Amino acid sequence: MSSVRTYDPTLYAGSAPHYRRGRPPYSPQLEATLVGELGLDGRGRLLDVGCGPGILTLRLAALFEEAIGLDPDADMLAEGRAAAEAGRIATVRWVHARAEDLPDAAPGPYRLVTFGQSYQWTDERQVAEAVYDMLEPGGAMAMVVHSVEGRPRPDPPSHPPIPHDELRALVVKYLGSLQRMGQGTAAVRDHRFEDVLVQTRFGQPRTVLAPGIPDLLRDVDSVISGYLSTSYSAPHLYGDRLDDFIADAGTLLESRSADGLFWDWPGDTAIILAEKVAAS
Repeated sequence: MSSVRTYDPTLYAGSAPHYRRGRPPYSPQLEATLVGELGLDGRGRLLDVGCGPGILTLRLAALFEEAIGLDPDADMLAEGRAAAEAGRIATVRWVHARAEDLPDAAPGPYRLVTFGQSYQWTDERQVAEAVYDMLEPGGAMAMVVHSVEGRPRPDPPSHPPIPHDELRALVVKYLGSLQRMGQGTAAVRDHRFEDVLVQTRFGQPRTVLAPGIPDLLRDVDSVISGYLSTSYSAPHLYGDRLDDFIADAGTLLESRSADGLFWDWPGDTAIILAEKVAAS
């Protein structure tokens, strides 16, 4: 299910400036849900693995004495540092490393180790076992993802939904596929996080859901940035045609909404929790 991965530094090349603007936010109740489920009380340390520009790191930092954001992309970390400085958040530090470099890259112990839509990029079983050793007794590992499948779809506000089918077709027109990724193509994923974790010392994880934002509106620039923040549509893949893609995407979007706003439903926020047994 998991295999040794060779890191491709071009995976998100050029995406860092688009990530914070283009990715839909997690549930507003994410923090309260984690506090309630894990009994967080302001003590201990957080490690956010594959933190990107620190979106999850900075949201959760206030729940801990110290937070560490770890990512192999230096541009992403630079965005995180800038956001932390702008928000005057002084309890976060940043580590330039891969998940497979743990525990040496960021030694424990930790109360919580999070993966915000990043666990699938790692050697999953190896990393889970490393995280288990880094957690304090009773600590937890949490995969945080958007979840649409099986979740009730809210009634849209009076704005059109993002025309994803048309935008994906535009990506294919430029890149030939939705499977491009860095210098290669995306691997087929045929298992769930739970399938890996149940084979580690964590055992069977549990999933809790925090409600998503039912009336989330995005403007044209945000929608385009959302595509440029993905591995399959990262800016470097377009080469010297990037400006043309942005212009065509903008024209398409402006023709689909009178005021340039679109409804986005990324779903609820699923939190897959794997906990280390507390010492008896």
